[in-house]
Amino acid sequence: MTDLVLRLEHLDRRLLMALATRRRPRLDRWMREITRLGDPVVMLASGSLLLFGAGLLPIPPEVAREAALGILLSNLFGQLVKRRVARARPILPVGLHSLVEPPDRFSFPSGHAAAGLALVLPISLWLALPWGLPLLVIGLTIGVSRAYLGVHYPGDVVAGWGLAGFAAILLNILG
Repeated sequence: MTDLVLRLEHLDRRLLMALATRRRPRLDRWMREITRLGDPVVMLASGSLLLFGAGLLPIPPEVAREAALGILLSNLFGQLVKRRVARARPILPVGLHSLVEPPDRFSFPSGHAAAGLALVLPISLWLALPWGLPLLVIGLTIGVSRAYLGVHYPGDVVAGWGLAGFAAILLNILG
């Protein structure tokens, strides 16, 4: 198991460096903007709108409720795991730095990745292809932006997406 963990850690660092060394000013600006969509205040506002304004939205109330509860569950699970694992944020080499300020000191899992995908997953599945695909891409890009900006390892992002998927499955099971 230790060998697997070391290999994953090495892969995580290599992927992070691959992203950080390919930064471009225009993409930097765009990633800073897209990452804000996963900020807690945006997710809180989105969840509140979905829960309390469901009748005003052009989506069924049960889909809106699933998206709002998905944000809540993925955040709750994410914070529990984050405090238990306590993985430090990435330290980039000299000459590279994080392009945004991280909200806390722990990296695993990415709360932005979890919340972004938890929000869009039920809505994009309800919309179905091809209409749901752009929304799904936005939700996934929020996660990618966190690694690109240097505040998460790619594995943190994948774990965040896993939490969003877990929340969606759990909510479907619970009905």
